[in-house]
Amino acid sequence: MTARQEPFSAAVTGLGLVTAAGVGAKATWHSVTQETVPDGVHHQEELADLPCDFMYTVTDLDTTALLGVATQRLMDRFSQLAVIAAREAVADAGLDPESWDGSRVAVVIGSAHGGLPFYDQQHVAMARRGARRVSPKLAPLTVVNSAASSVCMDLGAQGPSMGVATACSSGTVAVGTAHQLLRAGVCDIAVAGGAESVLSRLLIASACQMKAVSTRRDDPSAACRPFDAARDGFVVGEGAGLLVMERPEHASARRAPVRAHIRGYGASSDAYAAVAPDPDGNGIERALRSALADAQVEGRDVGHVNAHGTSTVVNDRVEATVLRRVLGEHPLVTSTKAMTGHALGAAGGIETALTVLALEQQLVPPTANLEVPDPRIPIDIVRSAARPAAFDCAVKTSLGFGGHNAALVLTR
Repeated sequence: MTARQEPFSAAVTGLGLVTAAGVGAKATWHSVTQETVPDGVHHQEELADLPCDFMYTVTDLDTTALLGVATQRLMDRFSQLAVIAAREAVADAGLDPESWDGSRVAVVIGSAHGGLPFYDQQHVAMARRGARRVSPKLAPLTVVNSAASSVCMDLGAQGPSMGVATACSSGTVAVGTAHQLLRAGVCDIAVAGGAESVLSRLLIASACQMKAVSTRRDDPSAACRPFDAARDGFVVGEGAGLLVMERPEHASARRAPVRAHIRGYGASSDAYAAVAPDPDGNGIERALRSALADAQVEGRDVGHVNAHGTSTVVNDRVEATVLRRVLGEHPLVTSTKAMTGHALGAAGGIETALTVLALEQQLVPPTANLEVPDPRIPIDIVRSAARPAAFDCAVKTSLGFGGHNAALVLTR
């Protein structure tokens, strides 16, 4: 009889965050746990005549000073955010790109829309001034994989590199893919997560037509309210969240402090609709059960869930129902999107990093703006204030347009 193989636990040794809640992991965590209203939620002039004219943006970030004029011009903003987050994560891990074996370093970064704002700008340029005014850099700056390639060039990473595009689950799928690469032994280190920046009039107009975004123009900072009875849609945000993950023996050999472990990953497709999730939650349930099986843990072992929790009516209800069905009523659940905005393809990377911090600090951030919990949502949602708790296992769930579901299991 074949012995059961031990689960593979990738060591998380570094975190990098650039969000509307703060620049840097420390600043973001402080805002999220203190429920400090981020400065980055405000009206956008480009969206003035739309039902949703506001979004979360990263403030207090001088990309020119950090990257230099020449380097900055070679990247769209989502790639700039990715490079800045990657630098923080690598420094946090105590790694020196000047001395590592770059051929053993992988980069996997998710993004839903890539450089969409630059597409918008170039379309306007061509419409107003003709085709000869279109930038030759349009393709290399806007493809989804350009964030990964920019990080590779900045860090000298020469191992497997890829961009992941599974809509709003992209960042989570990127971390899961990195976990698989490390388990397969094709790299020793992986920089993984998500990056997004979509101040795009075209995209927000479409989201308004879809009725997916909040229209609380009178109070943008209170518009995103996951699991609240009065929720009316998500609020778009920008940002980047990247993790440095290592094979456990590699981290041990260099005596690196391990912040947490990525122990299990699962993914699935609803095969149901282009936008709406499977109303029975079968897809996200398969992904979650697959992640638990991969990690060899039971639902009762999970103490905390950082939920996708977008503040849309259907998504929050479906996800909460599945969490209760699979994990029971005991895990402490939060959605941090009311503090960061819904960063689309970056959301999973940002929120996985926050889950690492929750495990490390033994503290579950509150779900901001949750005033009246939806009575149809049967889970223990942390609200009003961060809640100290003792737990060794946590879950991150993500759902994306097109039915792309993903889940991660993290342990201390």
